[in-house]
Amino acid sequence: MTAPLQAKLQVEQAEQAAKAVQAAPSGGRGRGRLKDRRLVVVGGGIAGLTAAREAARAGLRVTLLEAEAHTGGKLVLGGVAGVPVDLGAESILARRPEGTALAEEVGLGEDVVHPATTAAGIFSRGELHPLPGGQLMGVPGDLRALAASGILTTAALARVRADRLLPRTPMDGDVAIGEYVARRLGRDVVERLVEPLLGGVYAGHADRLSLAATVPQLVPLAAAGTSLSNGVRELLARSAQSGAGGPVFAGIRGGVGRLPIAVARDAERYGADLRTGVGVRALQKTAEGWRLDLSDGTALDADAVVLAVPAYVAARLLAGHAPVAAERLGEIEYASMAIVTFAFPRGSVGPEGLPGSGFLVPPVDGRVIKASTFSSAKWPWLAHSAGNLVIVRASIGRHGEERELDRDDADLVKAALADLGDATGLSGTPVDSHVQRWHDSLPQYAVGHLDRVAGVRAALPEGIAVAGAAYDGVGIPACIASARKAVAELSAPPELKKQSTEKGSEQS
Repeated sequence: MTAPLQAKLQVEQAEQAAKAVQAAPSGGRGRGRLKDRRLVVVGGGIAGLTAAREAARAGLRVTLLEAEAHTGGKLVLGGVAGVPVDLGAESILARRPEGTALAEEVGLGEDVVHPATTAAGIFSRGELHPLPGGQLMGVPGDLRALAASGILTTAALARVRADRLLPRTPMDGDVAIGEYVARRLGRDVVERLVEPLLGGVYAGHADRLSLAATVPQLVPLAAAGTSLSNGVRELLARSAQSGAGGPVFAGIRGGVGRLPIAVARDAERYGADLRTGVGVRALQKTAEGWRLDLSDGTALDADAVVLAVPAYVAARLLAGHAPVAAERLGEIEYASMAIVTFAFPRGSVGPEGLPGSGFLVPPVDGRVIKASTFSSAKWPWLAHSAGNLVIVRASIGRHGEERELDRDDADLVKAALADLGDATGLSGTPVDSHVQRWHDSLPQYAVGHLDRVAGVRAALPEGIAVAGAAYDGVGIPACIASARKAVAELSAPPELKKQSTEKGSEQS
């Protein structure tokens, strides 16, 4: 099944199942009125919170269990030099509606904001270059903009231009995005453009990440096998003509970490019971549903369960009930990373300030940091809160290269400062810094990811659904969509689920 067709099918199935929420048949526990059914959501990140809110709004009795002391997962607020900052994700993909729409629904609509600047750069070969326009996740469509950026050598540019003369190289099934782009445009484009852009999203490597799962827009171009740069140029032109412009990203005044707090409050308003500091040790199948053995020594019975936890946690819980699903879940690897946030005196950045919204770093250059965001330049609300301070973030860590994270906080701060100084000339001593480590936090969409996820869902036992970043996208909107899909699937009558499965088989 192609990525666009699969996405269309998922939308259709979710819409059908959502309609069935209000028409669930009566009779028997697990098929009774919605208000008589109990759903347990395991995991209190944005996916779990969304699932709990959606289910509570639909009339189910909902309990959410979060092992940590707070909900929100990687969307969490902190502070540096007394300034409130995001310690995890600081932006929402605005071209997907789920994130900004949810913010509106939970009362944050007036606080949704957009970046003051999106002019990013790439720090490559010791120089800061502008990120060229007319590219899609680093795959160039505007060769003039690419040449003007200075990122590629003359020889590498000549290799890119040769793409338009090469014979067809159609993609045979899913491939690594780095492999295919290198075949058409040369290795330098992968190393200097695709790698840093993909690394900023997945903390992964282009030679392992699935083209179909990470950049599905490229699938029809790869299937055609003709010029990739021409295809990207035409794709972007069609997108512009269709009016699909507007801001790519959005934020929330006061920090994106406010979103899970507001969703949790709204879920409780609809009657959801949110419990923190309580994990799940095991799942047991019962005659009427599922029993969850909890870390506090108690147990909880449920008609259905949403596992909104990392894939490796879901694999552990399902190992005794769905070995095929557990095995495929265990195949999804994770990357660890750290975010170092600095507060500098304004005088440290010079009279012209920092250039743009930040920069990316190709791993081939051997730097410690993989990206930096000039947060107070990017977000006006943060500049106002920071006053005479400048807030800068640096990201560290890639899949399989987490050795840098073995350093202590002081060493990470020192290494990040050195790279920031080389890239921007930033001088002076920060007023404050904060190191936030995220262990095993970013799922890797390796080649075959779409089939892997389809296999997981097909092998799940009755009454269990999965949601979160491991499945249909790592961004906030994708996690929200996966949560809604999970709740809709569990709320649908068995006959509708069978129809959806049969329809999916017919269209595969």
